[in-house]
Amino acid sequence: QVQLVESGGGLVQAGGSLRLSCVASGRTLSSYAMGWFRQAPEKEREFVAAVSQSGGITTYADSVKGRTTISRDNAKNTVFLQMNNLKPEDTAVYYCAATERHYLTRNQGLYDYWGQGTQVTVSS
Repeated sequence: QVQLVESGGGLVQAGGSLRLSCVASGRTLSSYAMGWFRQAPEKEREFVAAVSQSGGITTYADSVKGRTTISRDNAKNTVFLQMNNLKPEDTAVYYCAATERHYLTRNQGLYDYWGQGTQVTVSS
């Protein structure tokens, strides 16, 4: 089992950047493909990005593609989400998640472990 803790959220103006981090404990992060999801007020949680166990393969939601980079440092048991050119519609609680499946997936139902989330607020 793995525990996930996100950090790096905050309040930023539109056009700004944030780097979210997700630190894992309990098991080595390299055992999992990892994903980031977000949930805006009164909306369902949605997929943002995912990265393979090695970090060599990534996939992004169309809404963030070109502005966002997911990466990982397995030696530090950490996954990152670099978000640039932030927009007010990016405002949400951001969650990292781990899946024991050995492939990338956008399906949040296939993720086994979740962090508690970090709030990102983008002002216009």
